[in-house]
Amino acid sequence: MAKLTKARLAAMIDHTFLKAAGEADAIETLCAEARKYRFACAMVNPCEVRHAAQLLAKSKIRIGTVINFPLGQGVVDAAIADARLAIAEGAKDIDFVIDVRKLKFGDAKELQDDLNRMAAACRLPGIVSKLIIECCYLTDREKVKACKMAKKAGFDFVKTSTGFGTGGATVHDVALMRKTVGPEMGVKAAGGIRTLADALALVDAGATRLGCSAGVAILKEMK
Repeated sequence: MAKLTKARLAAMIDHTFLKAAGEADAIETLCAEARKYRFACAMVNPCEVRHAAQLLAKSKIRIGTVINFPLGQGVVDAAIADARLAIAEGAKDIDFVIDVRKLKFGDAKELQDDLNRMAAACRLPGIVSKLIIECCYLTDREKVKACKMAKKAGFDFVKTSTGFGTGGATVHDVALMRKTVGPEMGVKAAGGIRTLADALALVDAGATRLGCSAGVAILKEMK
């Protein structure tokens, strides 16, 4: 990997605001910071996609959103419809949450069919799909299974966490995911990434994208 400069690290960060509440101007602040620091993406909840797209209309910053979030317990048809609407409103990155219960206890063929349909809905020019597997609820064997299913479905990335579960990104999980999917698929670490040391450790383990709300603070740590 080329030397990890501040600009290169910024280009790996999905600058994120996914809270249920916050300041009135939270999306304006997020988008202004994304533009200033040239983050990869401004990640917002689906209801904020159109507004964020308007704020960043004249920039190269991508808009991202989350689908079936954070529990992964929605109806697949609804998730696909939500993804298509988000894309129509300006989203370029679509992060789906896997149905963890179906992964752990359900029909594997049915889940694979669900994932195939989710990924296919994003198979459009310029659209990037990511599958959040919520590692904190899974055994290593289940993490590997989820990654293999995501790769088979044609997702562009696998992602560690929603940030709303019982744990976030770990070096162990990122390394396991990278080993499973190989070099051709993206790995996004998300959840609990608050310092430069956190970010660098996850990149060293194989992450190619970082999802966090502390991107500005992380970059300010970098010399």
